[in-house]
Amino acid sequence: MRHIGEVAVQRRAGVQAENWGSANARPNIPEVAAGFLTAQRMLVIGTAGPDGRVWAGPLTGPAGFARASGPQTVVIDALPGTHDPLSGVFDSGHDIGMLAIEPKTRRRMRINGRARHEGNGLIVTTDQVYANCPKYLQTREIADEPALSTAATYRRAALDPGHREWIEKADTFFVATHADGLGSDVSHRGGNPGFIRVVDERRLVWPDYVGNSMYMTLGNLELNPAAGLLFLDWTTGDALHLTGRARVDWDPGDVPGAQRLVEFDVDEVLQVGGASPLRWTFGNYSRFNPQPRNQ
Repeated sequence: MRHIGEVAVQRRAGVQAENWGSANARPNIPEVAAGFLTAQRMLVIGTAGPDGRVWAGPLTGPAGFARASGPQTVVIDALPGTHDPLSGVFDSGHDIGMLAIEPKTRRRMRINGRARHEGNGLIVTTDQVYANCPKYLQTREIADEPALSTAATYRRAALDPGHREWIEKADTFFVATHADGLGSDVSHRGGNPGFIRVVDERRLVWPDYVGNSMYMTLGNLELNPAAGLLFLDWTTGDALHLTGRARVDWDPGDVPGAQRLVEFDVDEVLQVGGASPLRWTFGNYSRFNPQPRNQ
């Protein structure tokens, strides 16, 4: 099925490829993808909750906690944590977007489909399985020592000064989107620190750099502005979840490397202390990252 949102964005961007985007993603899990998935320690998942708000959150475990068990089935031995905004969402069959990401090698794979809670984990039936390019992905490795968090868990209607500092120093975040009848999706966004601009306590703006022209995130936003952002503290394991509404500004102005901008209005903020037990050590920035204006 062609995604009318993706087609609209592709036309606006001048992309003429036929069936380029989610319509070209296959549901089967190739052998190489199955091997990659089994090696991962973290997934990022996202979808819309019962109230229509979209959230993204992490799932973690030992290598093999997520694995293919058939040509269109993924078994995950983990569930969203008690404080995770997606807790309980998959108690019955529900759309899910997933990103398996390996910062050490700059490899990533997206898996979209339907998930249901079974036992102590999730069973996912895949609709779309495809790899992404390594652009804008910073290298990191999982440290031997676990993350140790002292942060509190709380909700707010807007960003506080600590959240603003967290976001302005970030080089990576994840964005979840959803379109009714077309499913959910999670994507990575990366750049040098400062590439995300915090306008005020209720608004963020980030550049949309050149990518693979599939426009799966922007295609969903064309049909439904609801979006969820996830910022991870790679040292402490804390998570900053934002849900709100995003829109595309097709005039990027003088923002380096930007083909367009994405403006995000915050509806709710959830900080979760110790959301992940993994502690990551930083390696290098991607050579593709444009320099923000203030650098």
